[in-house]
Amino acid sequence: MRVAILRAPGIYAAERLPVERLRAGSPALRSEEDVHTNHIHAADLARACCLALARGRANRVYNVVDDTDLPMGDFLDAVADALSLPRPPRVGRREAEQILTPIQMSFLRESRRIDNRRVKDELGLRLAFPTVATLLRSLA
Repeated sequence: MRVAILRAPGIYAAERLPVERLRAGSPALRSEEDVHTNHIHAADLARACCLALARGRANRVYNVVDDTDLPMGDFLDAVADALSLPRPPRVGRREAEQILTPIQMSFLRESRRIDNRRVKDELGLRLAFPTVATLLRSLA
């Protein structure tokens, strides 16, 4: 049996943006404590799934992320700006732990910049949404 594993850390689309979080005024970490985040547009993830079925190598793991390289707070600022919502307030990690849920904090405990070369080179994925900014510009 041939198995390929696709890892998608954060899926976004026009209807999958952190709008409610921004409206609720949930904070983001101050830039000096912020973490990097990785995302993939839902349509690009679907395309990657199809390509993995057709072209995926046996026992391979593919990181399915776009080319965005942003800290989480900058991502939230970009979404807020694009949707004319208030930017989230910035707080330190200690204060965030008092305000945010354990699930929200779990996303703020890891900071990784994930490389997507394998999914592009081996599967031939060409991103329709190479960055989050691509989607946000289309919403303006």
